[in-house]
Parts: sequence; structure tokens; C-alpha cells
Amino acid sequence: MRVWTIPALLISAIVFAAPMAHAACPTDAEIDAYLEDFTQRRLSRAFSNDISVEDAECAKQKLAKKLTHVLGSPIGYKAAFTSAAVQQRFGVDGPRWGYMFDRNIIDIIAVLPHDFGARPLYEADLIVEVKDAGLAEARTPLEALAHLESIVPFIELPDLMLDGQFSGNRFTAVNVGFRGGVTGQEIPVQVTQAFADSLANMTVVLIDEADGNKELGRSQGNAIMGNPLNAAIWLAKSLKQAGISLKKGDLLSLGSLITPAPTQAGMRVRLQYIGLPGDPTVSVVFN
Repeated sequence: MRVWTIPALLISAIVFAAPMAHAACPTDAEIDAYLEDFTQRRLSRAFSNDISVEDAECAKQKLAKKLTHVLGSPIGYKAAFTSAAVQQRFGVDGPRWGYMFDRNIIDIIAVLPHDFGARPLYEADLIVEVKDAGLAEARTPLEALAHLESIVPFIELPDLMLDGQFSGNRFTAVNVGFRGGVTGQEIPVQVTQAFADSLANMTVVLIDEADGNKELGRSQGNAIMGNPLNAAIWLAKSLKQAGISLKKGDLLSLGSLITPAPTQAGMRVRLQYIGLPGDPTVSVVFN
């Protein structure tokens, strides 16, 4: 059983998409101040709440280069704001994306501190593993499946560590809150319409096993853009527009299926995907 730890700084080199040039892009000093807050797991006043889309992208690119020191090597990309309700809540006109890193991705039974971040949450999510860059050319969920290796159950563990209320652009600037997560057993992709439909039609249920199997939330797969595979297509196309070509093995986190909620000590959260082959589950315990 692996236990979540807050790692020491580790420098690793990585080339990200170049930051967008803009006069009001946050300075290196502002990025470093946020990174220090991130490392110390404390609320941050980083960046203005009215930061523009362009400046938020610039900040994200600067921050992503330095997050490798804390979160390890990049392993993929995260979609955010993939439902209309969340877009409306944060005042954005569509989905956004951020980088994922490997150090706090746990692929076995996870026991973590409930206070792993400044404002830690658990989130019902889903990952797809990329087979090739052709995903960016897919037009339908069925076409997308031909460019994917597997579906992976995923409880994301984001950190909404910005102080006070914040806009969608400000949240984008801090790499859409990525800190880590817990993955389940991979499900090999079947390139069939039935498999594509199962992702839209599945029922996703969150349970707290430590509280008499209390149900914490449920939804269907179509809560993410009508089908989670549509989010995978959107993410691949957006990355291509940013000059990023997906490669075999990249992981894509597709967004929240159920409204994220704060962690509490003693919780034993189980996420189940009813309707996928084997009705797979993934779990995390917060001590």
C-alpha cells in the first residue's frame, strides 16, 4: 500500500509549449510566489481574478515548467470545465486544459492525508490512454476509440488553493488545480459503437464506505460533453492547436463527472462505473 507523501524538490527538464507573449503576463516572481504556496500547501493570492484568457495561458505555461520540480515528469493533460454547468459557474466560454504530472499519481490502494492540499477535493473523473496522435483528427466517439489504448478509472485529487472566490481564467492560470490522483485498473478499448455508447450511458456512483456506504453522488457518463470521448477529442484538437502532438502512452483526464467535494478525515471513497466492462472501481482512504 502506497502512502501519499509531499516530496522534496526535484529538478527535471521538460519542453512545454511556448508561453504566449503578452504585456500583462504574470512575472517570474509572481509564478515563484504561487509555487512556494503550492509547495507549502497554503492558500495563495496568486494572480488577479480578472486575468485575461491570454495572460492565464501565459501564466499556466510558465508555471508548468516549474511544477516539474514539485510534481515530477509530465504524463499527460487534464481537461477542465467540460460541463455547461461548471462553465457557467466559473464564467468561461468552453473547456480549458492543463498539464498532468506523475509524482502524485497512485495506481494502487491509496491512503492519503485528508489535508494533502490547501483546499483539497476528491473528484469523480476518467482517464483515457492515448494510442496515437490521430485522436486529434477524430470526429466521433467511435473514431476516437481507434486512437486510444485503454480507459482508466480515476479519482482526481485537485487543490483549489486560490484564496477567496476565483474566476475560470484565474483557475486556468494555476494549471486548473492539478495536484494528483488515484488510478484504477485499465480497461482495454473495444473499437465498437457499443463500447462508445457505454461510456455515455454508464452510471457513475461515489460511495463513502466508512459511513455505511453512504452515497456521495451519482451521474451518467454523458455529463461530460455528451460522451467523455468528446472531451478526449476536444483536448487532442486543442493541444494540436497549441503545437502539442499527442504520443503513445499519454494520459488524458476528461473532467468531472460529479461535483468535486472537500476531503474529510476518515473517509473511504469508492468510485464505481456501472455499465463499463466489469463495473470497475477505484478507491482512496483519507486519514
